[in-house]
Amino acid sequence: MTEGLVHVRTPTYRRPDALARCLRKLQAQTWDNWICTVYDDDAGRSAEAVCRDLNDPRIEYVHNDPQKFASKNIDYCFTADNPHGAGYFCVAEDDNYLLPSFMEENIAIIRKTGAQVVLRNQLVEHAAGTPDARVGTVGVLDGLFREGPYDAESFRLVLMMGIGVSNGGLFWSGEASSDLEIGHPCTATLQEYLRTFAINEPIYVAMEPLAVWAENAEQTTRNAELRSGYIRRELNLKKSIQKLQRIVWCDALPTARRNYLTNPLFMPSIEERARSIAKAIPLHRHGRNLPLLDRIELTARGWAIRMLGKTTGEFDRFVAERKARQRLASHPSVSDAR
Repeated sequence: MTEGLVHVRTPTYRRPDALARCLRKLQAQTWDNWICTVYDDDAGRSAEAVCRDLNDPRIEYVHNDPQKFASKNIDYCFTADNPHGAGYFCVAEDDNYLLPSFMEENIAIIRKTGAQVVLRNQLVEHAAGTPDARVGTVGVLDGLFREGPYDAESFRLVLMMGIGVSNGGLFWSGEASSDLEIGHPCTATLQEYLRTFAINEPIYVAMEPLAVWAENAEQTTRNAELRSGYIRRELNLKKSIQKLQRIVWCDALPTARRNYLTNPLFMPSIEERARSIAKAIPLHRHGRNLPLLDRIELTARGWAIRMLGKTTGEFDRFVAERKARQRLASHPSVSDAR
């Protein structure tokens, strides 16, 4: 393993201009010991010319044959495979990009704290890919986390309030034990919730935004390969998230559940946390902190999602497998004894 080498994985599909920007931002990194693998999912190989024209030996081009489609192409970028013997890893989707000190600052945190996974804040590029594109000043983690280390259980509890990890904000070392590749057929959006659940070791949340996430829901093809209609897809997504929230809640220690509304690790207000509980777990006592009409609305919405949405057998198998890994991570002596 080359301890200081960073392997960047970049999934792309028919966005040559965005890809060129993403790769040029890599070339501007203050940490120059990196290699980037571009996974082109376009049968027409539109990314090949971009990679060739940059003429940088650190950029390697891979054409997906057969086509993986967006969610599988993104997920593969989190594989544990390490053909280059890299010490560190991250994912830069073609329409996102890294700011110059992203690699250097994340490596410094890993070396200083001993955490093997860093979640880095990202700025938002509004109206990305249009003439009105602009980068805002608010990070995607603002209002959710505080800077610092989180144990795995506390970190997973953020699923009650939000998505947790964002693909472009993750940076991890080859020593990380969390398996970040989902391997479960689902939308790329659900993958990020499942990736949050997959964290089974301490993680450091770094609040200085050193990457940019593109807000372009109208243009993206991330979820387009699913055959179901939009409403069905949204109901199933919300049902999966709700089910994951209930699992995280039930698995949390009793003290963590009791202190959920006031845990200083998280930024949302007591009311926001109570709302998240009322929707995920209808009739839970934490919902009593809300006005009656809010409780009724959120409870009704939660029950509607629970009754109308659907999850899959693959989802259940993923959760069962990752829960087993979490138990082993929490009690390593058990596996050692075997």
